[in-house]
Amino acid sequence: MDVNAAVAAVAGTAGLCTGVIAMLAFRWSERELKKATRASVRPESNAGLPGGVDTVLSVLSSSAVVLDESDGVVKASSAAYALGLVRGGRLAVDAMLQMARDTRRDGEIRQVELELPRRGTGRGDALAVSARVAPLGSRLVLLLVEDLTESRRIEAVRRDFVANVSHELKTPTGALSLLSEAVLEASDDREAVERFAGRMQIEATRLTNLVQELIDLSRVQNDDPLEDAEAVRVDELVAEAIDRCRQPAGSKEITMASGGTHDLSVWGNRGQLAAALGNLVENAVNYSPARTRVGIAVRRVTGQGRPLIELAVTDQGIGISEKDRDRVFERFYRVDPARSRATGGTGLGLAIVKHVAASHGGEVTVWSSEGQGSTFTLRLPETGTVRDRTSAGGPLLVNGDDEGPFATATFEPFPAPEALP
Repeated sequence: MDVNAAVAAVAGTAGLCTGVIAMLAFRWSERELKKATRASVRPESNAGLPGGVDTVLSVLSSSAVVLDESDGVVKASSAAYALGLVRGGRLAVDAMLQMARDTRRDGEIRQVELELPRRGTGRGDALAVSARVAPLGSRLVLLLVEDLTESRRIEAVRRDFVANVSHELKTPTGALSLLSEAVLEASDDREAVERFAGRMQIEATRLTNLVQELIDLSRVQNDDPLEDAEAVRVDELVAEAIDRCRQPAGSKEITMASGGTHDLSVWGNRGQLAAALGNLVENAVNYSPARTRVGIAVRRVTGQGRPLIELAVTDQGIGISEKDRDRVFERFYRVDPARSRATGGTGLGLAIVKHVAASHGGEVTVWSSEGQGSTFTLRLPETGTVRDRTSAGGPLLVNGDDEGPFATATFEPFPAPEALP
């Protein structure tokens, strides 16, 4: 009996020791596994970085990557990850990796400009970057990458703008030069002189309009319209736009009408707002056939959680094709260049409208159908207390002049809801 009890006690003690050993072994293996997991998730390490380098890299605007002697990433900034330079603890751009190896071998600083594909965006354009590699201590290499994409885009816009301006200025100035020579040669022919002088006046007017619109565009882009802002009555803007186009509309027997909500006001630069609405109405008249109608409708809407004033300019003109709608607000872009030159258009009017709308916290959009006309809608933040005179339902009652092509009419300038952009 005593022998059996002793055997049982020894067996129990052995089992307890085995359990303790197994538990300790499990804890140790679990701890080692966690260490290995952390190492695989966070491949970069600051070990071996010279003092202060980590702090300097954290405040650099450029993307920074530090590589060790085995091309492993010791340190990488968040911007480097955002650009896709580092993936899986390795430098993902082969050209930069080769630069780093060459610099590690001979210690020379290298710099190159590259184009990198945009990863995961689905966009076809590339990132333009400038990469600079320099040795960092005896075994590390520092890579600095500057994103040049935006500066390249701005430079391209500036270059295209200068080229377009040069071309647009060359056309009327060249015509004036030729016409002046023709006048000199036909000095004894009164009829020819009068004809050439008339053409010279047309080209001079076109040149004057172009220069003035260039000045207006520059002013809109550089000036802050809210510095000299005031409450501007929308009724006055509409009346001024109609008066501005009275003569060309009358010559084409185009009926102009306005209507909607009265006594509204917007906050901004009166001159810029008048120019923007005037450009929209002038375009509508220029691109409309004779004996059609152009309307300006005003109403209050709600957008982005705030009240907006919506001015819609509608015509029954030639319309705009789908491929051209996204580009009509670009500088010097013309849907029909031949027609624009015939009407004296410069291709800057809608660009000015876009900049005015954006600088006033609004927007401009376009709805159009070829052969049916277009509706350009300018939306601006409302200001002040207003009174809505528009009755619910029914067409908008519009008021024009008492006689001629501007006579009072009933007009529905807004397209059907399903046609709105």
